[in-house]
Amino acid sequence: MSITKNQYVKYALIVLLSIGLILFTQEIKLIKNPESTPVTSMTYLGLAFLWLFSMVGIAVSDLSKKVPIKIIQDFPVLGWVSISSLIFCLTSDLFIEAIRAVDFLSITTPILTYAGISVADRLTDLRKTSWKIAIVAMFVFTGTYIGSALLAQMGFMFSGK
Repeated sequence: MSITKNQYVKYALIVLLSIGLILFTQEIKLIKNPESTPVTSMTYLGLAFLWLFSMVGIAVSDLSKKVPIKIIQDFPVLGWVSISSLIFCLTSDLFIEAIRAVDFLSITTPILTYAGISVADRLTDLRKTSWKIAIVAMFVFTGTYIGSALLAQMGFMFSGK
């Protein structure tokens, strides 16, 4: 199924809203911590590039649905956005410099918000799953935390700190 022009406009506006939230978050962080990443013209350029990369990834994902190879058809949009971003950033240092002006933590805030909304949207599906999923989740979270702590400790040991 191909994306219509109206759907592209909808996606473009949603990504633009995300860019606005990133900028808002970076401004608020700057108010709370004046030493953090300042908002400059490069920040705006970096946000424009992030918007462009997202839209290119959405378009490539739509085009990939027409390819007869199933693995390419099923490849997620996030993967196409990542690949297009990588290709653009390999072609010019301008992309990297502009995106460097965007604060990383300001990007994560809207992403976590959208993740929370998408999970909250599917709470009825979550209720249908077995209670055993909670136990599995606890082990996964604990294992991830312990694994991260062990890797960090090994990094400190190898660096001599």
